[in-house]
Amino acid sequence: MAAIHCFGVGLVGSYVARKLAESGFTVHAYDPQPHRVLGIRGIEIHRLEFNEDPIEMLLERISSGDGITFDPDLDIVVNMLPGDIGHSSTTALAELPWRTVDLSFSEFTPDRDDQKAKEYGASILWDTGIAPGLSNMLLSLAYGEMGPLKNGEVRVGGNPTRPTGGWNYMAPFSPIDVVAEYSRPARVIRESELVTLPALSERHEIEVPGKGKMEAFLTDGLRSVLDTIPAVELSEYTVRWPGHIQRFIDERESGKLDVQSLTSDWEYNEKIPEFTWMEVFAEGLDGQKMNWLVQDHGGDDGHSMARTTGLVTLCCIEEWLKQPNMLPPGVHPPEALSSDAVRRIVYRMIREGVEIVGPLVGAPEY
Repeated sequence: MAAIHCFGVGLVGSYVARKLAESGFTVHAYDPQPHRVLGIRGIEIHRLEFNEDPIEMLLERISSGDGITFDPDLDIVVNMLPGDIGHSSTTALAELPWRTVDLSFSEFTPDRDDQKAKEYGASILWDTGIAPGLSNMLLSLAYGEMGPLKNGEVRVGGNPTRPTGGWNYMAPFSPIDVVAEYSRPARVIRESELVTLPALSERHEIEVPGKGKMEAFLTDGLRSVLDTIPAVELSEYTVRWPGHIQRFIDERESGKLDVQSLTSDWEYNEKIPEFTWMEVFAEGLDGQKMNWLVQDHGGDDGHSMARTTGLVTLCCIEEWLKQPNMLPPGVHPPEALSSDAVRRIVYRMIREGVEIVGPLVGAPEY
């Protein structure tokens, strides 16, 4: 049985580690605060110091012969560390002949290490969440069916099920990464050209089924599809309750915005009902349209963002374990997966209780 080395076991990482252990895999969890996976059968904990590198720890334990081995043909590293910390680990992993599934979300994308990964024999699959991740996969299905797109749009957000007052929001992952998401200029496609627009621009109201009016605004979440999906127009929007992003803008412009305070104000509260919702829309040059709706309200196994994000990562790991040669050395975006693999991922998520409605949903055989 393969061993899975999980770097980071926070709200999402702990979900992935737990599900892998439940499936019978040997799981190694590396985190300075591994409390979410303490006592779970099948998970061996490696407690890091706050500035300690998990790769160095893993390599040291492999070389010391203290019981940890790493078989590149079987084992996988899953990088679920936040932001730029995660990027540093993925850059280092590009110099090791291992397979890596990368969920870290940094401004600095790992595709810049593609040539280095090929030279060292490393295989990295990156952006394996719901968006980017599943959104890329669905756009790739649309491109496979319709060819170049006239328009592609992604709208996605994880929020309380109803306005809560205050910020009307709680962060299901690192608040620092949320602030970075709100701050980075948004790269989009307009009239078949890559352009950069201010983050939080193109604000507009949308109607979310069963929830009512919410607000969408541009964020920099398209990433790899800017290069892989030919389109006249491509956009990605984050979805929040009305009032949230205006308050953020007002505090930022007044100089009152404090990231440390946001970390407290946006702290995730398991007692508050929440949901994750995504719409992926694609229109071909001939006017044909495809549309997917994804929604989850959490379950006994975790909150909605952990489930929707973590299940995509989990399914990518499982696909790679079943097909060891699925990806050659190099750095690969999620849309590099075959349409059959994407359909199996979608079907597995549906079986886990995630609501996904749209075309080409099924479970083809291997």
